[in-house]
Amino acid sequence: MGSYQITARRACDVIPLHRSSYYYRARKDRQEPLRGRIKEIAATRVRYGYLRIHTLLRREGWPVNRKRVYRLYREEGLQMRNKTPRRRVSAKLRDDREPATAKNDCWSMDFVADQLFDGTRIRLLTIVDNFTRESPRIGVGYRYRAYDVIETLAQAVRDHGCPKRIRVDNGPEFVSRELDLWAYANKVVLDFSRPGKPTDNAFIESFNSRFRQECLNQNWFLTLEDAREKVEAWWADYNECRPHSALDNLAPAEFARLNQNPDFRIPDGPETG
Repeated sequence: MGSYQITARRACDVIPLHRSSYYYRARKDRQEPLRGRIKEIAATRVRYGYLRIHTLLRREGWPVNRKRVYRLYREEGLQMRNKTPRRRVSAKLRDDREPATAKNDCWSMDFVADQLFDGTRIRLLTIVDNFTRESPRIGVGYRYRAYDVIETLAQAVRDHGCPKRIRVDNGPEFVSRELDLWAYANKVVLDFSRPGKPTDNAFIESFNSRFRQECLNQNWFLTLEDAREKVEAWWADYNECRPHSALDNLAPAEFARLNQNPDFRIPDGPETG
């Protein structure tokens, strides 16, 4: 048509080719909802391959086999690199993230590092309820593996009930299969923040700042048991006595108890601690 300056009708007669085949345009379903969900999971769970993504999709009720997930996974360019790049690409924040409106609606969890008087490193697992600002538990140990995180969470759930969601970063303890299985068994959604974006988990960052200023920086820890005793004393004071500016200067535990009253209204106040 371009070389001989002829119409499509004449060109189809010469080949020969039916004009309906020439004008046909594929209308294949690109499965955009499924593609979007796969990209969302890959963005928030940055170390998950297509097999784990397929498992999560099946849990959510998507009737899809792993071959289709693999094809869409490759078409979207989501393959994991064997070598971690120096500059990591930030994942997109979830569109369905909503503020907590009740106790145990959403918790936040993170690690804080400190040391004993002789320089021995210790790790502390901090947990906070995003609505009541109450801390269900603070764990202290030399090392914290996935099973240790699960044990601390089990203690917090036993005393305060089970949360619907837990906001975490992409640390190895939080992306582990063990924690994923615990969350699935307890119907808890693990809400991962974007890599390198601490503002995605602002509640725990604020809590950790107060925890470091008022406890870790104010005490010498002689042994691990000494650290646990002093941290637990601060933890109890924080929950029961310390006024919180975002709660109209109520203590978190007091706010949680008052919030059980149906006539109680959330006080207007700043979002700081």
